[in-house]
Amino acid sequence: MKITLEQWQTFKTVIDEGSFAKAAEALNKSQSSVSYIVARLQEQLPVPPLVQRGRKAELTEAGKVLYRHAASLLQEAEQLEKTAAYLASGWEAEVAVAADALTPTAALLCGLQAFSSLSPATRIRLFETTLSGTDEALLTGQVDIAITGRVPPGFLGTPLLTITMVPVTATSHPLAQLTTVTEKDLKQQRQIVVRDSGTKRQQDVGWLGANQRWTVSSFATSIEAVKAGLGFAFLPRHCVEQLLTEGSLKILPLQMGTERSIPLQLVVANQSNAGPAVQAVAEKLIEKFQQEVQARR
Repeated sequence: MKITLEQWQTFKTVIDEGSFAKAAEALNKSQSSVSYIVARLQEQLPVPPLVQRGRKAELTEAGKVLYRHAASLLQEAEQLEKTAAYLASGWEAEVAVAADALTPTAALLCGLQAFSSLSPATRIRLFETTLSGTDEALLTGQVDIAITGRVPPGFLGTPLLTITMVPVTATSHPLAQLTTVTEKDLKQQRQIVVRDSGTKRQQDVGWLGANQRWTVSSFATSIEAVKAGLGFAFLPRHCVEQLLTEGSLKILPLQMGTERSIPLQLVVANQSNAGPAVQAVAEKLIEKFQQEVQARR
């Protein structure tokens, strides 16, 4: 082959990052080196994949097709290397898991502990993500398994359980004194929202119509802010159940409905080529979440 995997990787990274400078940073190369590699690729191909518009390189129609094939080729090459490593070592040395912030922690940790009892030598890397951060971890190959409320296109999910989101506030908050809370009432108060952990395609999900808004990094901080009477928030019911029982928090009687359901699913990043450790982690997690569902009934 005339064109190397390094050239295809550099070409793809330039497009993904949006510029030669950012691609150079991502690849840990100099910008001149990246420019040279892409220029050589342009010369070796019978059709130009890129056209220069000002300082930005854009895909031609042929380039769009080549980009898709390059992405697939690089993914296959990466998987080939992983497969060789799996064959050499038996079980994988490490399994990476992304768990959306919606995930019940107890079931998650019980599943991982059950796996570690089976294979204590395999390390676990756990990424706590929110919204597009979970998608990003899957799509970039950062994790082997993801627990998510939204399965990205091209992946298959196994249902785990349904998360119920409820609007809550402190019992001392003005909204808690109303018999019915309208959208107008919400707009006049401060909303506490959890930040999307993704870096490339950040998402906004749910009702975000309040004129005042505080954005925090975790549900734990959001709960503390709500408990302190600083605003209202839509939170997973399992995270606030105890506080609701104690009377510290109250579910708001919204005119538009008080609950929203999110089906949580487990996704194996490369299902057809998953190694034995990845398969075992997935099985243990599914088993523990099934037990969680049974316990809630």
